[in-house]
Amino acid sequence: MTRARIAAAAAFLGAAFLLATYGLDIQVDLRSRTAAAKDATEAFWREGSLGAVSGQAQSFADLAEALSPAVVNIQTERKTRSKLGSHEELFEEFFGRRGPHRERRFPTESTGSGFLLSEDGYIVTNNHVIEGADRIVAALTDGQELEAEVVGTDPKTDLALLKVETPEPLPVAPLGDSDQIRVGDWVMAIGNPFGLDHTVTVGILSAKGRNINAGPYDDFLQTDASINPGNSGGPLIDAQGRVVGINAAINAAGQGIGFAIPINMAKELLPQLRVSGSVTRGWLGVQIQRVTPELAETFGLDKPHGALVSQVFEGSPAKGAKLQRGDVIVEFNEMPIESYDDLPRRVAATPPGTEVPIVVVRDGKRKNLEAVLDEMDQPEVRKTSAPSPSSEWGFEVEELTDEARETLELEDDTRGVLISQVERGSPAGKEGLRRGDVILEANHRAVRSVEDLEKELGSAEDRVLLLVQRGDGTLFVVVNRS
Repeated sequence: MTRARIAAAAAFLGAAFLLATYGLDIQVDLRSRTAAAKDATEAFWREGSLGAVSGQAQSFADLAEALSPAVVNIQTERKTRSKLGSHEELFEEFFGRRGPHRERRFPTESTGSGFLLSEDGYIVTNNHVIEGADRIVAALTDGQELEAEVVGTDPKTDLALLKVETPEPLPVAPLGDSDQIRVGDWVMAIGNPFGLDHTVTVGILSAKGRNINAGPYDDFLQTDASINPGNSGGPLIDAQGRVVGINAAINAAGQGIGFAIPINMAKELLPQLRVSGSVTRGWLGVQIQRVTPELAETFGLDKPHGALVSQVFEGSPAKGAKLQRGDVIVEFNEMPIESYDDLPRRVAATPPGTEVPIVVVRDGKRKNLEAVLDEMDQPEVRKTSAPSPSSEWGFEVEELTDEARETLELEDDTRGVLISQVERGSPAGKEGLRRGDVILEANHRAVRSVEDLEKELGSAEDRVLLLVQRGDGTLFVVVNRS
């Protein structure tokens, strides 16, 4: 390599280093509002691979050696209150009055994992690892034990950002792209299971996009790399040494089933946690349900996809955008909605005040709408359980009386018919209809009376689409007749 090329390469690496570390020491409270807004979206971590170091099926030794220093053991202490019960009981028994009330605080300890994002001491871990802790210590492989403070938390995604102070730069784990990793790729986990610090386990990525009902934005990576209590908050690493996930949960009923938060989800939220300590999410204001094959056919879709709107909340951005019950949202902000799980995540990741294009299928035709998102202060998108497909049918109804409205805590102007009985094993039962459900519509026509419903059922050929109110929510149900 010529001297000129060497000089150019050195200059490029120097510039890259300066860009990666620029601006990390500026205090948040001295920034202008414009700068703070910029920082709330600015990356403060390193991305990329470890260069020549990588993991192969034969050995992950080099990778483990290179990345273990960036993994920390999170030690927490929580103080629980305990009354000196015997002393008080003696006062009450012998003197008939309560003695002096005394409490003692007993420390309880627990451990988890985390990893360093930046050389100046930012650490990411799980919220459940540090939640309620009175004291947090990050233990490094070189023996340092550093007091850590909580910078920000997001319980809905189980993320927490910590900060430690040290005069020397700290080793960091570079972040990768969890969208690019493929099922079947090798992955490695480093953590502190059962207090056994810096334990390394290896497996493959078993699945992506798992919903384990841990929160409203579940999108977990699944791995068979061994993950145990104490691994929570540690990194899941690809064969190039890049963090692709944050280990968060296990399936207690089975071995070899662990779950990690995709690192791309964390990268969307960590800048907000660093600047404001919390996450601000967009709010659309709809209740949705999964599109089953029967619903897809009923609503004129070529395949089951999108999110079916079963309710639009008054005063919401969705109401202002003229979204309607029965619309199927197939695109949000120019991104396809393949599953109804996609919509809550996409909406939440969009800043309030953003004007977003929305594409819906209404009456079998695509329609373009626009909504300006508000700030979420309530659960963003309510999801209702989808009914199970069935090929049978049968239930009984009665008129919806004022007494029934009061008992079911319905609005006074609610109109429909009340399901009084559902036959076990019938089409209605298999599709999830319940006693106490109120049928509001049949085949998109309002049902005001039992006669209205009987008319629609009589004209239906082999299936009927019902809009049902259950509690304070609504959902669509397709019932088939054999």
